[in-house]
Amino acid sequence: MARLKVVVHGATGRMGRETLAALCRDPDVEPVGAVARSPRGDQFPLPDGKRSVPYSTSLDELLTLCAPDVVVDFTNATACMAAAPLVAAKGIHLVTGTSGLSDANLKTLAELSRRYELGIMVVPNFALGAVVLNHLSRVAARFFDYVDIFEAHHEAKMDAPSGTAMALAHAISAEKRFTRPEPQKEPLSGTRGGDYKGVSIHSTRMPGRLAHHEVLFGAPGQTLSLRHDTLSRECYMPAVVLAIKEVVKRRELVVGLEEVLGLS
Repeated sequence: MARLKVVVHGATGRMGRETLAALCRDPDVEPVGAVARSPRGDQFPLPDGKRSVPYSTSLDELLTLCAPDVVVDFTNATACMAAAPLVAAKGIHLVTGTSGLSDANLKTLAELSRRYELGIMVVPNFALGAVVLNHLSRVAARFFDYVDIFEAHHEAKMDAPSGTAMALAHAISAEKRFTRPEPQKEPLSGTRGGDYKGVSIHSTRMPGRLAHHEVLFGAPGQTLSLRHDTLSRECYMPAVVLAIKEVVKRRELVVGLEEVLGLS
């Protein structure tokens, strides 16, 4: 079986570099190109130090040059949605871990997947523990009427709440409508957090954290806390490689890894 050829979009970022390193270690995949917005020559040294791959600030140009099977995207919502039509029109599968995609964005990606009959995977969090957190939260949601989500990330994260927090809110609010007590007095506006269908979401941004998510359920006389902490980006890589291998088998939009892992 031929190795899957992969281009990384957002290759100079932390997740992009970690992904290139993971691709170098796996015998079934091959990094063939790197794209980012800053000019830096036409070759990009791979993290294993053994070779380099073509580099460009133009995704369209690099796709024509490298003809990959899959593009892995770690950019931002705007860049991801600009890239998706280019990738799909060339018959290339797409995996994105970009945060901040809206429901309208997901609808567009689903339409692209149907039109070009290829796989697109949107994964809010590649940490396997976070996928399990989402699954367990859906199970617990049936038994509690109150819930808050707390998420904390490093100070450089651009969006709030995180894509993982929103995915958790989507998942548990699909089970039921939660009760969200509103304060009779609120001297400081916004202290109850954001409101998504009765789910309160609280975000913090500061140095010292990579990624933290906690779902706190409440009922009379008891609470249930489900928590996941990301300690290094290394934990994302097994699922990134898994998604690359899985997306080429698909002809539809897949959101999250629950189905792939047998948790849906």
